[in-house]
Amino acid sequence: MPVGSDDVLKQFERGVVMLSLDTEQIWGYLDLLDEPRFRRRYPNAVEAHAKLLACLTKAGVSATWFMVGGMALRGSHGPKDSRMAGLPGAWTSRIPSGIEASDPLWYRNSFVEHLRKARPIQEIGLHGGLTHLIWTDPHTTREVAEWELTEGVKALREAYVRPVSFSYGREQEAYYELLPAHGIRCYRGRTVARSFQLGRTLTGALARLLDELRRLTPAPVWPQETLPGLWSIPSSLFLYPISASRTTVVGLRSRIERFTRGLEAATRYRGIFHFCLHPENLTESPQGFAMFEDILERLISSRDRGDVEVLTMHQVAARMARANERENSDTSISRCEVAL
Repeated sequence: MPVGSDDVLKQFERGVVMLSLDTEQIWGYLDLLDEPRFRRRYPNAVEAHAKLLACLTKAGVSATWFMVGGMALRGSHGPKDSRMAGLPGAWTSRIPSGIEASDPLWYRNSFVEHLRKARPIQEIGLHGGLTHLIWTDPHTTREVAEWELTEGVKALREAYVRPVSFSYGREQEAYYELLPAHGIRCYRGRTVARSFQLGRTLTGALARLLDELRRLTPAPVWPQETLPGLWSIPSSLFLYPISASRTTVVGLRSRIERFTRGLEAATRYRGIFHFCLHPENLTESPQGFAMFEDILERLISSRDRGDVEVLTMHQVAARMARANERENSDTSISRCEVAL
């Protein structure tokens, strides 16, 4: 069943599919991998973003690209950059001083420009903030999180993007109250599957493997208003890794089948199938983009039949806000009629 209250389930006339992409490159692995290890794990990661964008535009599909603010910079002075001053030194110490030409794994201002000009429109949201800082880390106080968020929003605005949607690094949610003050109207909530709720533990990893082996149907979700005017739209499913070690146990077909089941469930329940991935994930296997094109074909067929519509995060949040306004207006009219 969809995750959400019965009241809001009446708002959509058909199923909705959302694609959200955590656009982070090496920023998302700042505390985990150095550049050589990142390149070995994700070959051609830089090229993958443009290739994925080309797939979406050819298919006529809009997506929400959650981008780490640092990627939008034309360059920085690394740990000595004034924009990093309010962040923990242990976190920023690996950030290189450079520009896109010298450090394209870090700085991709040119790709932001490509996203802005793409058609159909691709939404650009903010991922984590300026540096993909983990908001639940012991060093991330409220003040540190606000600095990370403020500078992340600034970085995108300097690239002519005004983000209204947000995703937390590694789904570690905190300090919701900071988001509306910086123009954020919606964020991607944690993946609703029990296997993801278990986190980065051995038990969680085994549970996620079992989900793939069983081809478990991803649950449709529904927006929930965390604070007035701030909507959480949870993830239904993240793409399971497609590296050789994973596909030996679970073939690529499982990813396609689970996506198809997510489409069918969204259609049946008129809920949202929120599918998420990292663009560099598709470089883990030579068949990664062929798999994604198969996924897109199934989405296009469902869309063209009228079973689902494809929306971005902002579009869903705007629809929910309008529904709230109508409900409040109807309530006010009813009260006036009673008074009369």
